[in-house]
Amino acid sequence: MRLFFSATSPYVRKVMLVLHETGQIGEVELVSASGTPLDSSKMPLAQNPLGKVPVLERPDGPALYDSRVICQYLSHRAGAALYPAPPALWSTLTLEATGDGILDAALAMVYEHRLRPPDRQIADLVEGYWAKIERAIDALESRWMGHLSGRLDAGQIAVGAALGYLDLRHDARNWRGRAAALADWYARFSARPSMQATLPQA
Repeated sequence: MRLFFSATSPYVRKVMLVLHETGQIGEVELVSASGTPLDSSKMPLAQNPLGKVPVLERPDGPALYDSRVICQYLSHRAGAALYPAPPALWSTLTLEATGDGILDAALAMVYEHRLRPPDRQIADLVEGYWAKIERAIDALESRWMGHLSGRLDAGQIAVGAALGYLDLRHDARNWRGRAAALADWYARFSARPSMQATLPQA
């Protein structure tokens, strides 16, 4: 298999976490790719017309893209049950969607600052994105701690990648200040060998 990746992409980190947790990291060749919504010329466009990473080329079918699709494929391939059978599956998928939603908003904040000139940046839009993140953090703190503390699944992996990205790009916002239990969980989760092996480089 070949994985097109960017070293700082939190979506790529999700896939890398699954590769480590399922013992498949040695079966993947990593191919560097990078870009932005304004320039996707260095992305694997032949494999993913959306111009995004991660993209996984596999021997048994067309290339897969979107981290959620790739993570499900890798879990199934390894028989890892990171996506449990229904009805537990619905909670796992909702938690994964929450983690990915945090990433979507956090990345949009980064793009607002990086891709727009200062005089065209919309501060209210950035704060709107952050409000989404705060609501998601509050939901994790109030409703999801039992699930997060249970058996490892794709939802936990998505949340771990999301919180790691907040630390990387939005540390000054101090998400921990509103979520003590979540912060304690993340301290334990981030000590996993897979998390340590996939620490992003700023």
